[in-house]
Amino acid sequence: MKSKAMLLAAFAVTGSCLFARGQGPFTSITDESKTPVVKTSYIKEAEQPIDFEKAASAAVPAVVHIKTTTKFKEADGQEMPDQGQEPQEQDQRASGSGVIISSDGYIVTNNHVVNGATSITVTLNNRKNYIATLVGADPNTDLALIKIDAQDLPVMAIGNSDDVVLGQWVLAIGYPLNLDVTVTQGIVSAKSRNIGINTQAAAPVESFIQTDAAVNPGSSGGALVNTNGELIAINSAIASTTGSFAGYAYAIPSNLMQKVISDIMKYGSVQRGYLGISMAPEGLDDEKKKELGINDDVAGVLVMDVDPSGAAGEGGLQKGDVIIKINDEEVNADARLAELIATQKPGDKVKITFLRNGAEQNTEVVLKDKLGA
Repeated sequence: MKSKAMLLAAFAVTGSCLFARGQGPFTSITDESKTPVVKTSYIKEAEQPIDFEKAASAAVPAVVHIKTTTKFKEADGQEMPDQGQEPQEQDQRASGSGVIISSDGYIVTNNHVVNGATSITVTLNNRKNYIATLVGADPNTDLALIKIDAQDLPVMAIGNSDDVVLGQWVLAIGYPLNLDVTVTQGIVSAKSRNIGINTQAAAPVESFIQTDAAVNPGSSGGALVNTNGELIAINSAIASTTGSFAGYAYAIPSNLMQKVISDIMKYGSVQRGYLGISMAPEGLDDEKKKELGINDDVAGVLVMDVDPSGAAGEGGLQKGDVIIKINDEEVNADARLAELIATQKPGDKVKITFLRNGAEQNTEVVLKDKLGA
């Protein structure tokens, strides 16, 4: 599976000062200026450096290596078999990663890691192997739940992805390039990213956490953790023209993952609520934004259209309103709105804060299923 732009899968600068002979530091090396240099400290000297070792030690045992076998028929363009001859089947082997979320063997991974697999093998960090079964999957979020027959497994603590902030340190843990477990570090460089990669889904939800922690093919389904060793996202995709890491990786927020996986465990499928609005397409140029009345000076999501029988319509939302909060959580991008609604289910009440003609208003809506029932 490949895409030109997206694929499913330290340099330290030290400053120094020049000192004039027998004098203190100055801003000019010519000594013409006698203004003292002022040291700017971005980190308090009393603070300790970030401890990646503790986070890695806590999280690594709960990350597993997943190997799959998939049977597929010969690709189009190959020589057709004789009349009545069955198409030749071949075994395709692939690998990815997963995260243990319960001591009795439930493991979360990406849907694209296990989709279509005829066999799934899980290797724990202690090198024990198990045959896994697929419990359920959600193509819309690219998440899947598998199960192995085991007890007393190490479980990863799950953090709150809504607490993630830009610039915070994170670790990516997985089994890239069929290697043994690998830990890389980076920072969160963006939130609520929609990269348009989940094109096979009927109603995709993309609100990725973006990081520069190195992620490569095989890392999919692995863990993105904070410095406390808590899971904040499931690694899912990379931005690359070569197929290998080129600076950006994308992960599914843990709060969205928890809702999807909880639904699969309880109901066998995802219970997804719908708001019943249309939003502006991604990537519009300035001229089109002006034509549609989109004001970039307002942080929020413009409602392009409303289904009168849907949740938003019955709650009083209108075309032209700008949604700025969902349940008091700020909304500044379509992807963030989709993520927050995707953590709810049909029948849930949702508070919506919106702007109409510049005035802030609130309404409460009851989410419906896709058919509006």
